Amino acid sequence: MFTQLIDPLGNLTLTCLVALVPVVSLLVMLAVWRLPAWLATLLGSLLTFVLAVWVWKMPLGDGTHAYAYGAATGVWNVNWITFWGMVLFNTLAVSGVFENFRRWLIAQGSLDVRVQTMLFAWAFGALLEGLVGFGYPWAVVAPILISLGISDLNAIRVAAIANNAPVSYGALGAPIIALAAVTNYPLLALSGSVGTIVAVLALLPPWVLLYLVSGWKGLKGGWPLAIVGSLGYIAGQYPVAVYLGPYLPDVAGAIVCFIGLLLLLRVWQPASVLGYGGVPVDAAAAHQTRGHGLSAGEVLQAWLPFLVLLVVVAAWTGPWSPLPKVSWFKTQAVACSALAATCPPKGNVTAVFNFAPYIGGTAILASWIIVAVLLLAMGRLKSTQIGEVFRRTFHQMWGALLVGVFIFGLAYTFNYSGMAASLAKGFSSMGTAFIVVAPILGFIGVALSGSNTSTNAMFGKFQALVGTQLGLPPLLLPSLNSVGAEIGKPVAPQTASVGVSTSKFVRKEGDVIRHNMGWTFILLAYLILIAIGCYLAHPAAMTLK
Repeated sequence: MFTQLIDPLGNLTLTCLVALVPVVSLLVMLAVWRLPAWLATLLGSLLTFVLAVWVWKMPLGDGTHAYAYGAATGVWNVNWITFWGMVLFNTLAVSGVFENFRRWLIAQGSLDVRVQTMLFAWAFGALLEGLVGFGYPWAVVAPILISLGISDLNAIRVAAIANNAPVSYGALGAPIIALAAVTNYPLLALSGSVGTIVAVLALLPPWVLLYLVSGWKGLKGGWPLAIVGSLGYIAGQYPVAVYLGPYLPDVAGAIVCFIGLLLLLRVWQPASVLGYGGVPVDAAAAHQTRGHGLSAGEVLQAWLPFLVLLVVVAAWTGPWSPLPKVSWFKTQAVACSALAATCPPKGNVTAVFNFAPYIGGTAILASWIIVAVLLLAMGRLKSTQIGEVFRRTFHQMWGALLVGVFIFGLAYTFNYSGMAASLAKGFSSMGTAFIVVAPILGFIGVALSGSNTSTNAMFGKFQALVGTQLGLPPLLLPSLNSVGAEIGKPVAPQTASVGVSTSKFVRKEGDVIRHNMGWTFILLAYLILIAIGCYLAHPAAMTLK
């Protein structure tokens, strides 16, 4: 059995610096050289493999197996989910159902900019993030906000800040699935621990959003919107994350938030109707209503796909279902951990690929088949349009699918060779102060790579190993890594490049990032306070039960 080397260079500081070379190189290729993500992760994974064999003496054969198992995990555990999620979204777009949903939603809001912001940026943005991710909430929500009178730059900032809390469960849970794959912690346990932190984090952004669009005056007059918006999202997100897993927290949170806000508006309205900047809207214009022009059947069709997705995925993947536990094939490469006191049987490091055919991605495939059949039967979708759906999806996703292959190959090699263990040994000298650093690393990772999923794959195991060295609750640091990555999204160049694609700031991502920076740092400081509070006041939420 291959035994990892904790300090192959005889100087732990130098060893840690060399172990950081793949991470730094990858981030430079993405953020400085602006290489396509698939090419940067391919080159980064090759560099990681060479260093693992050359410096950490990883056996070539076992290392190749570890890389292959990682790549296969990226394909099956992550790409299989994100691909079918995008197919579902594109089916709704091509059939016109998504446009009907958007029209219906716009008609529910008054002319008050605070109501519009909570409905579109906060709730609708969370729904888009839960289904698709990859910056699409910015691209779809920002034009709606611009059409409602918010300037382009500020509309993008509002969409970006609103997009913070939902990111860990974006693209039907892909970041949490990646985190579970590299840490070997139970998926449901990680979903619950991240959900606990996100639930506290989600209390703040709605207040920030109201302030951004209407100032202190608007915030004081619209505070019920912030309360219902935050608690509505949490009421859907938290129980689903804790008891069902990472696939649907955003979708459930968005739907409960919609219901809460629409019920609130039936019994309460702001005393004065405000436009952007807190400017009062003309009384005559304020009482104008905008119709959506849809029949009751068309409204039902617009909601039906989301309800199908919720029911099928919850029934398929919940703790009561035997389907995700079915395995047709499992293989692994085993090494003895450099950090273990005894090995074997304890202290083993495994690079595992488990072919479980009925995982979450297959549930989403089943949901899409049901939705497509229903839309075909109702005449909303033509059989000839299905080809267009797959062509559009492949055009949008081919790069992201390759990233899934290479980033997991990189992560598995990084962990299996002992490079992550060397970093963990070095950083553990910081003691419990590392709790402050953990979310910052997630923030930096996603700010440069643009992907919460990639950041969890790169840093998740390292964070878990540091936590083990320090005797911290095992789920704490990996969870902080994921939520820290949420906070970094508004300043990620790759996310911004997608998010500005429907505005006049195309190829001006730097202006957007600078505009987002201040509030992003405030939310990061808030997360650090949450991290300290979790450790001091509620460590049980971060333990494996």
